[in-house]
Parts: sequence; structure tokens; C-alpha cells
Amino acid sequence: MKSNTTTPQVSIIVPCFNESNYVGPFLDNLIDQLDHNDALGVEVLIADGMSNDGTREIIDRIAASDSRIRLIDNPGRIQSSGLNMAIKEARSDIIIRMDVHSIYADDYVQKCVDTLNITGADNVGGSIRPRGLGYLQEAIAIASNSSFSMGGARFHNENYEGPVDTVYLGCWRKNTLEDLGMFDEEMVRTEDDELNLRITKRGGKIWQSKEIRSWYYPRSSLRSLFSQLRQYGYWKVGVIQKHKRPASLRSLVPGLFLGALLILLALSAINHFFVWFFLLLVGIYAVATLIASVAACKMISRIKFLPIMPFVFATFHFGYGYGFLQGIIGFGLRHRKKT
Repeated sequence: MKSNTTTPQVSIIVPCFNESNYVGPFLDNLIDQLDHNDALGVEVLIADGMSNDGTREIIDRIAASDSRIRLIDNPGRIQSSGLNMAIKEARSDIIIRMDVHSIYADDYVQKCVDTLNITGADNVGGSIRPRGLGYLQEAIAIASNSSFSMGGARFHNENYEGPVDTVYLGCWRKNTLEDLGMFDEEMVRTEDDELNLRITKRGGKIWQSKEIRSWYYPRSSLRSLFSQLRQYGYWKVGVIQKHKRPASLRSLVPGLFLGALLILLALSAINHFFVWFFLLLVGIYAVATLIASVAACKMISRIKFLPIMPFVFATFHFGYGYGFLQGIIGFGLRHRKKT
């Protein structure tokens, strides 16, 4: 049995809910990494949202043979509450967030620690590197790395190193998180973006290192991708409402685009003159989507994804945009009730 009787140098926090297909391989991979870096004392705190699919049993079984792993109940179920519970339980000064849907380079934990110490940043991490298994998931992974789908965010560029407005997952000092008030538990989604916005607003630094490497498995269907992006768009409005500004201007574009289409469509019912503006905007978007799809699939090995790529891009844009417009209505009604 692997024990952890000394105070750990690093606390890894992992939120999860109903991840029976992923949590076992994730922990096996993590344990193998930690065993090859014995000099770095680590504890792993898994905040489970009361899973009912066998996830908890898998964690208990693995934890029984490795005391570095602890299961924490997260009755709130959302990620932000689970992260906060794990942070409060953490015994070390350095906190690293991990996700069970990702795989990590063998030196991931060490590189996080090194980058945090060298840069003195408030939050450090790597780029998001999507990886797909199967035709559609691979197409979604390719689209995720395109500036057309995500607006050219630096944390999608695996070769970039330097200051950013957000990173994938994150690594902080515990006292930094405590000073910030930790994650906002009113944010069901985008809790990481909201935390990073608080860091930058107070003059803090977020640093991306190309040496911090992990690979993320995106959604594997257009329906689940649309649902995910809708939630991100919705809760992005919550972040804007709280801070009176967006984290980045690119996050406004899908909502503004879809809003413009809906306004033109409504005006077209009053005056057919606006139909031409609607068709012009749709035509411009269709051409741009086709060009971006060809650019994303220009490699010989990616040509097979060209037929589906325009639909993947549209799912990104319309899913996020629809959620954003929903958020404007939803958070607007909340504000009216409070006043």
C-alpha cells in the first residue's frame, strides 16, 4: 500500500460526477506518474458529486491501496462547489486542478510546480490540446483548435508561452485562491474563466507554458457539443453581469451574430427589404465557414473530415450564441427580481 504520511508538497484536486468510464484509467495514469516522481509529495482529492454509476466504488477501491487518494463528497454536484471543498481539505501550498477526461504528460505535475515557482504567476497551466477517438470526435477536436471556432484564443495554441487571460485547468498557490475567495459557486459553468477574470482585474498574472502538456477528449456528438457550448454561452453572461465586462471581446461574437440574424428575420416579416440583409449575412457566414473548413482539413490525413466540418463549426457558433442569448434573458430576469 502506497502511503502519504508526510505533509504533501502538492494537492491535486479533481471534480467528477458519474465518470465510471474515465476515473479508473485517469487514476491509474496519475498514480504511475506520481510513482515515477517520488521526490514530489502529492495528495489527490477527488470531489465527487454523489455519483450513482459506480464511480465512487472505483475510487474507493483504488484509494484502499493508495492513501494519497481521498474521496470527498460534493453534495452540491457542480464543479465549483466540489473544487472549493477540495481546496479547503488540501494540506499543501500548491494546488493543481485535473480533469478525468484528460490524459497528462509524465512530467505534468512537476512542470506545473516549476512554472509556478519560476514565473511567480498567480495561475499557470498549459494549452488545451483536444484529441479525438472516432470520426466525429476527431473532427470536433480539429475544429476546437481552429481560430474560426474559438476566436483565436491563445490557450488553444500549444506553441505559445507567455501571459494569457485563461489556461486549461490551472495551478495556484492555496493562499492565492483563498485571497480571491476561491471559485464562485453561483457559476454552474465557466467558473474557471470567472476566477481568471478576477485574477487579471486585480493586476495578477496568468501564465501559459508549452511544457505543461495534457490532452483533452472533447464531446463525441454534435448534440452533446451543442449542449456543452449552450451552457458555456449561458454562464458567460453571468460572468459579464458580475464583473460588468467580458473576459474577452471574442466571447461576444457568436451571441451578437445570432442576435443579428434573429432581428433581421423578425424585420423581414414586417418588410421584405430586410430579407436581403438576412440572406447576405447567412451567405457571408456560409462562405467563411467553408473557407475555414477547407483550411482546417488541408492536410491529406484530414480531408475525410471536410464533409462534416461546416456542421461542427456551426454547432460551436450557434450552440454558444444560443446559450448567450438565453443568458441575457435569464440573468436579465434575475436582476429584475432582485431589484
